[in-house]
Order: sequence, then structure tokens, then C-alpha cells
Amino acid sequence: MNIAVAGIGYVGLSNAVLLAQHNHVTAVDILPERVAALRCGRTPIADPEIEQYLSEKHLDLTAETDAEAAYCTADYVVIATPTSYDPHRNYFDTSSVESVVRQVISVNSRAVIVIKSTVPVGYTRRLREESGCGRILFSPEFLREGRALYDNLHPSRIIVGVPESNAEMERAAREFAKALARGAVEPNVPQLFMTLDEAEAVKLFANTYLALRVAYFNELDTYAEVQGLDSRNIIQGIGLDPRIGDHYNNPSFGYGGYCLPKDTKQLQANFAGIPNRIVSAVVEANHVRKDFVAGQIIAKKPAAVGVYRLVMKTDSDNFRHSSILGILRRLKEADIPVIIYEPLLEQETFEGCRVVHDLSVLKEQCDLILANRFCDELADVRSKVYSRDLSGKD
Repeated sequence: MNIAVAGIGYVGLSNAVLLAQHNHVTAVDILPERVAALRCGRTPIADPEIEQYLSEKHLDLTAETDAEAAYCTADYVVIATPTSYDPHRNYFDTSSVESVVRQVISVNSRAVIVIKSTVPVGYTRRLREESGCGRILFSPEFLREGRALYDNLHPSRIIVGVPESNAEMERAAREFAKALARGAVEPNVPQLFMTLDEAEAVKLFANTYLALRVAYFNELDTYAEVQGLDSRNIIQGIGLDPRIGDHYNNPSFGYGGYCLPKDTKQLQANFAGIPNRIVSAVVEANHVRKDFVAGQIIAKKPAAVGVYRLVMKTDSDNFRHSSILGILRRLKEADIPVIIYEPLLEQETFEGCRVVHDLSVLKEQCDLILANRFCDELADVRSKVYSRDLSGKD
């Protein structure tokens, strides 16, 4: 098959690499530097498996800034463009998805469009009606940033949303799922086909459940800290119940990153007019957790607080919506001097805070160091570090 992928972020690039093992794939992006890197066989994002596959595997993969040239001959166009949450509209900003759909319609009347960007429930169905294009499917992704290709190679399931009573799109959906499964390492990956709305709901409810687990164990940790209890013992004790399990239970400063904050808010917005308590509570609990952590730090009356890394996850190159940013802003509001150590930052200041590029300076000049995840680099100043990390896991 000839496949075009719109967006060279972690979702788009990981899917492009996966599919390029057995198909001709053109990755499209509006950023020339991403296209240039990919043309040279380099990954523009941090992902060890993508780096490995680009250097070691034979991939039929090209990159292009000319979107129409890529779309005009494609059998499938996979849309993996960003859809940030717009708090003023209580809705994802889906303009990038709609832009790609318009471009594809204008140059290719036979291509099947597969949306992998996260969208509100009901969005794809409405887009098909409003655009007049009936060749649109929705296929949610379940990828971790920094391990996106690994998760595509070892998927827990492949889901494709299909318009009801549409045999042609049913066949197209099964062909696309087959292509994803063929690129995977895992054999016999479960494939589920459902309505467009149901597939969109799977994505939002799955991420909100993950956010719920984060919020739950953070709230447990808040209780333990206030009561002088050891969170590790409590979490280990309840995690041995096989119905709960010993996973996704490491306390933090709150859930963050690109997906969970926006997906929980979108699901909350989708619940407008529908009775709910848990979904709204998950969103609120994340704010409460950040307030609590900031309050604990402020109560210590530090002369200067150091922030060790802004990134949300180990080995990530992205700190969009990182939970530690919420703590940083609360400390600034309390007029506490904050110094940041983040190797990804080249500038001298960030959000009004001084940035240092030498970790020893942070250690020397701060009497308290904030770390969402502890690491060996901080071992020599462990007594200064405030972290709720118990296991070093994301």
C-alpha cells in the first residue's frame, strides 16, 4: 500500500516507521527541520526504538513538506496532528485535522483517511457529514511518549472505528488493521471494530482511567505524608491484591504530559448534561495534588527552590503540560525564588525563573530541590531533595 502520514510527532512517526516495514510511507510535516532529519535517517524525537529502526531496518520511508504531493497518490492518509485542549471552548482544537482532511479531499477522491489524533466523542461522525467525505475512519492510539514505536510493535489491541452499515469502509478498516498487525512484533494482536463514537470513547475513557490511578495513588500519598505513614508500605500492601496490581502506582506531583490532562478535560466536557462524579473528580484531584505539594514546599520556607528537570518522563525530550510546571507556578505566586536545571532549555530564563546549565550550581544555591522523579545525579544532595517518587518508574 501507499500510505501518507500527516504529522511527524511521536504518534505519526512511530506509525510511519511501523507501516514502512511493509508499505511505501511518506511522512508529512510542516516543520522543515523534522523532514530534513528524517530524510537523513535521524529521528527528530526522542525514542530509542525509532532510532534503532531508522539505522538498522530496511524501511520504505520518505519525508515531505509538500503535503498535496504525498496525499495525491496515497491509498491511506493517517492523520496524527496535534489536538490541544482549548479551555475556552471546552473542546479539542481539531483545526489541524480538518486542514488535512480538506487537503486530501482536494487532491485524492479515493484515499481512505484514518484519524489517529485524539478527538472528542462524536467528532469523526460529524466531520464525515460536514466535509461530505465518507472515507474517514478513526483508530485510537495507546502509546507512551518516548516508547511509542515499542508500543506499536507490542500493541495490547488494535481498534478501528467504522461508520455503521458501510461495507466498503468495513473492508478498508480491516485492511488498515491488518497493516498495523503485520508491522507488529507481537503475534495475534486483538483487533476490535466498532462504531466511530465508540472508538473515540475508548481512547478518552482509557486515558481517564490511567489518570484516575495516578490521582488515586497520589491522594493515598498525600494522606500518608500528612499522617506520617510510609506510602511505600501501604502501596505494596494493596498492590499485592491481584485485582489492583503492582503497576501505575508510583506517586508523583500529579499527572501531566501531552495526553492525560487534555483527554480527561475533554471527557469531562463530553459529560456535559450527563450525570457523573468520578470523571470530574479526577480532573479536580490533579489540581488539589499540585496545591498540596506546593503547600508542603512553601511551609518549609526555603530561601531558594531548585527544580530538577521539567520533563514528565524519564528519557523524554518534552515537558508540555508537565506536572512540575504547575508546582513551579504556585511557588512563583508565593514569591519563592526558583532556579531550574533542564538540559533541554538553552535560554537563561523560563517563565520568569533563572535557568542554570550546570547541575552543581543548582545543588549549591538551593536549599531545597524539587524532583518529580529521583535519579542518581541527586544522590549526593539527597537530604535537600523533595520528591514523592518511590520506585523511579514513570
